[in-house]
Amino acid sequence: MKRREIWLINLDPTIGAEIKKTRPAVIISSNDLGTLPLRIIAPITEWKPHYTQVPWMVKILPNQNTGITKISAIDLFQIRSVSTNRFIRQLGIIDEKTLKLTLNAVAEVLEISI
Repeated sequence: MKRREIWLINLDPTIGAEIKKTRPAVIISSNDLGTLPLRIIAPITEWKPHYTQVPWMVKILPNQNTGITKISAIDLFQIRSVSTNRFIRQLGIIDEKTLKLTLNAVAEVLEISI
């Protein structure tokens, strides 16, 4: 379970507006940190045209590398730390360019200067 990998993850139970159900997510935490069986992830949701207006949604396309089946978005407003026990199976991996866009979106959401 490494950074950039896309995994199918069970995110239930959830509360309120948290993104729900079993869905793909990208691991964004560093491979070099922590000894706990946790990873910081960003869930993936179906792409909607209005996401082009929000900086925390990073578009990803279905292909052999990502393992997703439809145009989607990495939702960086919903990042969270989850137990590796929630991970079901690996679907694919994002490329370095998408990782950079993803980390830039996290920095914007958290108002961190990179």
